Amino acid sequence: MKARDLVKLGIPSGELTRLAMRLLGPAFAAGKSQKQLVQTLRALAEDPEAYREDPDFGELAVALLVQPSAPEPFVERDVPAPWHSWGRDLDPKAVGQLRDACRLPIAVAGALMPDAHLGYGLPIGGVLACEKAVIPYAVGVDIACRMKITVLDLPEDTLRGQADRLAGAIEEETRFGVGAAFQKPRDHEVMDEDWNILPLTRNLKQKARVQLGSSGSGNHFVEFGELVLDRKELGLEPGRYLALLSHSGSRGPGSAIANHYSKLAMELHPGLPKELQHLAWLDLDSESGQEYWAAMELMGRYAAANHAVIHREILRHLGSKSLLSIENHHNFAWKEMHQGREVIVHRKGATPAGEGVLGVIPGSMASPAFVVRGKGSVDAIQSASHGAGRVMSRKQAQKSFTWSAVRKLLADQGVRLLSAGIDEVPGVYKDIESVMADQVDLVDSLARFHPRLVKMAPPKKRR
Repeated sequence: MKARDLVKLGIPSGELTRLAMRLLGPAFAAGKSQKQLVQTLRALAEDPEAYREDPDFGELAVALLVQPSAPEPFVERDVPAPWHSWGRDLDPKAVGQLRDACRLPIAVAGALMPDAHLGYGLPIGGVLACEKAVIPYAVGVDIACRMKITVLDLPEDTLRGQADRLAGAIEEETRFGVGAAFQKPRDHEVMDEDWNILPLTRNLKQKARVQLGSSGSGNHFVEFGELVLDRKELGLEPGRYLALLSHSGSRGPGSAIANHYSKLAMELHPGLPKELQHLAWLDLDSESGQEYWAAMELMGRYAAANHAVIHREILRHLGSKSLLSIENHHNFAWKEMHQGREVIVHRKGATPAGEGVLGVIPGSMASPAFVVRGKGSVDAIQSASHGAGRVMSRKQAQKSFTWSAVRKLLADQGVRLLSAGIDEVPGVYKDIESVMADQVDLVDSLARFHPRLVKMAPPKKRR
């Protein structure tokens, strides 16, 4: 029996259908037939008082009796939460989304990064601090999307003398695209964790196992390049190093969790105006809020394991060792202190930039990425951009660029592209140099990474 079947029987969607689903399991186990349960639930929905003491569904009957008769009306803050922005020529729609987010009664503060552009609910590059609540869409569909850079002990000129060997390591040791998986799953201790914390995570464990060490579609990538250090930093001497950079998240499992709890949050807040529907939240002291938080944190560890496996297997393939690794989430929620109070900080396409915190901010396949150290800006809620930021949609990109022109640009920049879609070419992104210049008060740049061998999901094949 599914949630929509329960709604047809008269059980309101949201927390009540979830409660009914939880109670159905023991009732089935006790030998009740589906026909009997359907009859019971239909009668219970019509007269919950008569089932208050029912051994199987008394809890549901009580919950139906105490539920509010109508959705609570949306009451926004008297004064929007304060927010600040960085950057020039920001997308007005992205600005509007953050401004709307600061109307939420749970909002405490907001910030808009210089790479900001339109998203669902909260803009990409949006930061929102909330009180005792988490917003699934403000975390993002790709929970715990993150960056990882590893400096190898191989000489930097391996990029020129052994480029085919490096390309082969990427091609053989990871996978790209929607549904990408390994026939022989990779090992990592994250798969030994408790995936039974929720029925949903339990059901996703096998998908997580076969996708471990793979990358998604869109702007996810694995690439080799040249890391340039102009001064002694990060425990390394000044110079040029061979480095491996990756960008991906929690793959199919993270997406399934995001979609499930985003839908639930919207069901719990039917009174939200249209422009705020994707900012529906889950109270952290509620069962659904605690479930999402536990699932989100598991996806954070899974995404970190994804990168760890990619880097481990590529280095193993090359017989190389790591001299340094730096990584960070940029689609996540954290419990942090902000101006003397604990808040939930959502960074949707934003890099943590607390004082002294290291991170990686990429550009495009033909422009540098930056290893940065945060300055702990209070106005920015200790955040920075997560990249250069898109300037056009994927559909517009497909109409605007040709591979012949792109290949010439990449050749001029010394970049070898193994695969990618035309909607991820350099021209779809802002100038990363300008973005970095707009956030000099948020981060210090410690090193530059110049892409040389780039792998992204190949274009979808026509049927």
